[in-house]
Amino acid sequence: MVTIRLARGGRIERPFYHIVVTDNRKPRDGRYIERLGFYNPIASGKEVTLQIAEDRVDYWISQGAQPSEQVKSLLKRSKNGVNSSNKTDNQPIAA
Repeated sequence: MVTIRLARGGRIERPFYHIVVTDNRKPRDGRYIERLGFYNPIASGKEVTLQIAEDRVDYWISQGAQPSEQVKSLLKRSKNGVNSSNKTDNQPIAA
């Protein structure tokens, strides 16, 4: 079965995830069919936290790909418009 899931990158204590389409028999960080975006959980400042090619996700889901639970939550977050870091220039900094 084809799945849409996260493949871990980065280094120790600095995770970075690619959102990929892959065969579910492949290892987590193994070969994939297509990269659909990325998720950076520790983005700071103006760095982008989440970027997803939603048109390609819709295509793969229409072809029968099953998104993982984490990818489902990221897709929901992306559709709500939370694509960048939670911090903005207008928010006061807590002391």
